[in-house]
Amino acid sequence: MADANAGYAEALLAVARAEGDLATTKSQLADVARAVADNSELSSTLSDNLIPAAVRGQIVDDVLANKTSNTVRALVGMIVAAGRGGQLGDIVGSFLNLSAAADGKSVATVRSAVALTADQQNRLAAALKQKTGVDVELEMIVDPSVVGGAVTTIGDTVIDGSLRTRLTQMREAL
Repeated sequence: MADANAGYAEALLAVARAEGDLATTKSQLADVARAVADNSELSSTLSDNLIPAAVRGQIVDDVLANKTSNTVRALVGMIVAAGRGGQLGDIVGSFLNLSAAADGKSVATVRSAVALTADQQNRLAAALKQKTGVDVELEMIVDPSVVGGAVTTIGDTVIDGSLRTRLTQMREAL
C-alpha cells in the first residue's frame, strides 16, 4: 500500500511541476487533505468504494469548485476515482515530503493557535535549521487547541513549545 501511495505522490509531483505552480498546488492539496481528514462524513464518503467513482468524483468537484485550482481538483478527483480516497492524507503527505526532498529540505508541520506572520515563519525556519541542521519547508496549521506557542513535527521528531506544555511542566516542577 505504501508503494502505491508513493507512486501517486510521484504522479502528483510530476503533474504539479508540469502545470508550473508547485507552491500553490502544495498549499491547496495540504488544505484539502486536512479538510477531508477533519470531516468524517466527507472522508467516509470519498473512501467508500461502494459509491460509484463518478459520484465520488462529482462530490469532489462540488466541494472544491471555486475553492481550489483546476489542477488540484483534478488531482484529488483522480485519487478518489482510483479508490484511494481513504489514503488521500497519506498520499498528500508523501507528495509534500517528496517535493521538499527534491529541494533538499524536510517538511516541518507547525501547529499554532494563530497564523504566524511571514517574519515569524522565516525566524522559525531559521531556528529549526539551526537546531536540526536541515533546511525545512514549513507547513502551517492553525489549531486553536494549541492555546499558545507552537508544536512542530519534523519526521518523527516533535518539538513542543506550546503554552499548555510549558504550564504542565511548571505545575509538575512546583
